[in-house]
Amino acid sequence: MDVILVPLFSIVLIVINLYIWVIIIQAVLSWLVAFNVINGYNRFVATVGEVLHRLTEPALGPIRRRMPALGGIDLSPVVLILVLIFLQMVIEQLMIRMV
Repeated sequence: MDVILVPLFSIVLIVINLYIWVIIIQAVLSWLVAFNVINGYNRFVATVGEVLHRLTEPALGPIRRRMPALGGIDLSPVVLILVLIFLQMVIEQLMIRMV
């Protein structure tokens, strides 16, 4: 059973790590567009922003609905990253106990 689960958990950890980076890139891109550092009407920037939004919104949307309004500050990416890091730690501990 360990022969299947350890590689599977390793792939899940890689996917979680990549998703954390997608969340960070989406947050940075939204700041750059909001502060007019990059042009949000540029076709490439708009396409990348839309792809990142579609990848992150299913996870960030429910968090945003449950969090209280903090003015213009959106802390939902931070909350999601903390949850994903916790999930990574749980999976790593499961892998250690299985080996």
